[in-house]
Amino acid sequence: MLCSDFYMEKNRLEKKEIGLIGLGAIGGIVAAFMKKAGYSIEVAAKYEDYAELVETEGVSVIGIKGKHKVKIPAVPRAKDFTGKKDIIFLAVKATDMMDIAPDMKEKLKESGRVVTLQNGITQPKLGEIIDPKKIIACVIGFGGTIHGKGKVEVTSKGEFVIGTINNREDPQLKAIKTLLDTTYPTYISENMIGYLYAKLIINSCITSLGAICGLYLGEMLKKKKVREIFIKIMEEAIDVADAMGIKVEPYADRLDYYSFLKDGFFARIKRHLTIRVIGFKYRKIKSSSLQSLERGKPTEVDYLNGYIIEQGEKHGVKTPVNDKVVEIIKEIEDEKRKISPKNFEEFDPLI
Repeated sequence: MLCSDFYMEKNRLEKKEIGLIGLGAIGGIVAAFMKKAGYSIEVAAKYEDYAELVETEGVSVIGIKGKHKVKIPAVPRAKDFTGKKDIIFLAVKATDMMDIAPDMKEKLKESGRVVTLQNGITQPKLGEIIDPKKIIACVIGFGGTIHGKGKVEVTSKGEFVIGTINNREDPQLKAIKTLLDTTYPTYISENMIGYLYAKLIINSCITSLGAICGLYLGEMLKKKKVREIFIKIMEEAIDVADAMGIKVEPYADRLDYYSFLKDGFFARIKRHLTIRVIGFKYRKIKSSSLQSLERGKPTEVDYLNGYIIEQGEKHGVKTPVNDKVVEIIKEIEDEKRKISPKNFEEFDPLI
């Protein structure tokens, strides 16, 4: 893009009305950098005191992208947005999505778009309320942590990948790319479902298994049994993807599931070593689903392992290990079971 074209595009985008719902780690980071770049963004922070804090004191960002403090116009809920929006970024937990969707629909312009900044494949469900043609999917490839209201940390480098769930062209994609580029480089994909599914698989392993046992990632992946469950979740997920006709993209451009799951003695050894390395590198990561359970909140398992199960049933693929993951997590949510590494013993007949 020529310099003059860039500034023309930026000037056009600065006139767009942008909303963001959900001021957790990712939402806070994205909103802060978008506002810092000069775009007209208003955030829905869920709570009145949080909205007031964001407006008067700002969002504090620390971490590998430096220190920033950015004041952002804020309201408690999406229904309180001042006017309709051209683009709404949805950064709430998948479990809260359907409660927010009706208000979001009311606050979206006819030509507007919703960009889903969430784990799991949430777009089909959201499409029951929002016109599916207005939904843009996004995969987040960087890390963030929230340290309290208005205090967020960028913990790793990365990128965004955006696109439509059915790979159709959309005239708004370039504008959304420009907005997200303010945080990290953004790429438009013609195989968005392949990228979404790639992240869904890794979350179905790391996030869900962490919720079952209560351990940090490093301690969890030291256990051979857990690594075997980890691999079985992946195998079932790829079998389902094959039945759906999905080409799963490498996760973070590094983990190629097809190569990772190749059979053979040395391949099996390599798989375990790779998982141990992942566990060591990210040993202090605590499952987001585990954090939800500790706060008495439901997990996003229905949009992770649950999605694999649902699609497996539709396409005639059995998913016994994913079935067991969901069963155990649901029992924990219902307080019928405790979070414990002992829960892994129930997988013995399946691995």
